[in-house]
Parts: sequence; C-alpha cells; structure tokens
Amino acid sequence: MRIVFIGPPGAGKGTQAELLIETYGVVHLSTGDMLRAARDAQTEVGRKAEQYMSRGELVPDEVIVDIIGQRLEEPDCAEKGFLLDGFPRTIAQAEALDEKLATMETPLDVVLEIRVPEEELFQRLAGRGRADDKPEVIRQRLVAYRKQTEPLLEYYTKKDLLQTVEGLGSVEDVFQRVRGVLDPLAG
Repeated sequence: MRIVFIGPPGAGKGTQAELLIETYGVVHLSTGDMLRAARDAQTEVGRKAEQYMSRGELVPDEVIVDIIGQRLEEPDCAEKGFLLDGFPRTIAQAEALDEKLATMETPLDVVLEIRVPEEELFQRLAGRGRADDKPEVIRQRLVAYRKQTEPLLEYYTKKDLLQTVEGLGSVEDVFQRVRGVLDPLAG
C-alpha cells in the first residue's frame, strides 16, 4: 500500500502512523522526523532546514523532494509500500511526488486526511512541549498549513484518491476509522 497522510500539525498523524505500520507493515516516511534528524546531525540539508523550521516556516520544496525521492528508491519502500507523513504539503510537492512515482511505476493507493478542529489542534500542540511548539510558532504553522496544504485536498479529490476521517475521539476510535478506509485496499 502506498499512502499519503494529510492533516495539520497536531492532528495525530504520527500516532496513527505507528499503528498503521504495526498493522499493515508499511514503511513510515515522516518528513518531520527526517528533517529533525538531518538538523540534529548538522548535515548541509539539515542546517538549511533549521533556518526555516525555527521560524515555523515550511522547508523549501527542493530540499524536501530530494530527501523523499532518494528514500522512495530504497528496496523496503518498493517491497512493503509506504506511508508518507508530512509530505507533500504543497501542490508543487504533490506534482513532484506524482512524477517520481510515475517513473517508478508505483502510483499512490490513497490519500488519507485526518480532520481536527483548529481549537483542538492548538490545545494539543501547546501541550506537547517541543521547542517548535511555542504559541506564536504554532499559529504560524497552522496558517502555513491552511494556505499551502489545504489546496492538496482539492488536488487529490480530483484524482479520486482523497479519503477523510474525523480525528477527534480516542486514538483507537480514530484508528478504527482509518482501518475502515485502508482494510479494503490491503486485501
């Protein structure tokens, strides 16, 4: 299965991703984790990414696309399928992903949106205590999400790939909704 997760920061994508990996055996590709690892390792890409991340801005497409494109070519992704978490975030990234997957002859199976009201997102993010979760940075991230990522919902709806699940409730409640979408594809 080849899945893209879409949802604002704090929607629970990371938590649901862990359950999906356990259940379906797909490879988890989290751009956030990849970027934080690159930043912490002080790689060239990591230092570039940190300049944007520390201000709550999105990392430029070319940096992200390079990281993701290289990772998708690794054998485990072809063998097990993958879950992209945090990518694509823009139409340009979605188009770059489509091109990459077309050359590999491995199109997406589904784009799964986890939808959560903004007030709930703010409370969740403020409670995490990460350095990039200060109130002004949270606001900036939510604004960036709305402006740059929400157009993806229309993009993937036109491609007949988008499925939306409600992100409120217990982790298990949300996971059952996610399974309702994915189980038919796993067969």
